Amino acid sequence: MNLIVNVDRNWAIGFRGGLLNRIPEDMAFFRKMTTGKVILMGRKTLESFPNGRPLKQRTNVVITGQQDYQVDGAIVVHSVEEALTFLKPYKDEDIFVIGGGSIYRQFLPYCDVAHVTQMDYAYEADTWFPNLDEMEDFIFVDDSEERTYFNVEYRFKLYMRRERYQKMLEASKT
Repeated sequence: MNLIVNVDRNWAIGFRGGLLNRIPEDMAFFRKMTTGKVILMGRKTLESFPNGRPLKQRTNVVITGQQDYQVDGAIVVHSVEEALTFLKPYKDEDIFVIGGGSIYRQFLPYCDVAHVTQMDYAYEADTWFPNLDEMEDFIFVDDSEERTYFNVEYRFKLYMRRERYQKMLEASKT
C-alpha cells in the first residue's frame, strides 16, 4: 500500500481542516499518481474536497465512525479491518492512503511506500504526519531537485519500508 502526503518542514499537514498550501505541481503529482487507483481517506478529508464530492476517475474509499454516513460515488467503511477487507482484491501498488492525520496514523503500518512532498517552511498547524526520518522501519530512497512556488521551496521525496527496499535491491542484483 502507498501513501501520498504534503508536509511542511515539521511534518505538519493541516490547519483547521484544510491543507497548508496548494502547490500546483504537487496537485498535478497527486492526480498523476492516484488517477485510476484506489484512494483511502477519512470523512473529513472527503468533505474538504470541492462540494464534498469524491474524486473522479478513482475508487474512493471513505472510513468513518458514523454508521449512517453515505456518499454517492464512494465506498464507505467503518473500521480499519473493514477497509482492509474491502481492499484485499486490489494490488498494493494501486492503493493510496491520502489522509487525514488519523487515517495516516492508522494505515501507516500497512504502507510500504510513501510519496512525500516536503515544503521547506513551517506553517501554523494543528495536524501532523509521523516524521518518517525518525522511524527505523522507513528509509529515505530518493528526492527531486529543489523546486519553488512563490516563496516556498519544496521537494518530492520517496520513502520505502526498509524491508521492502532491501528486497528490491536484492531482486535487482539477480
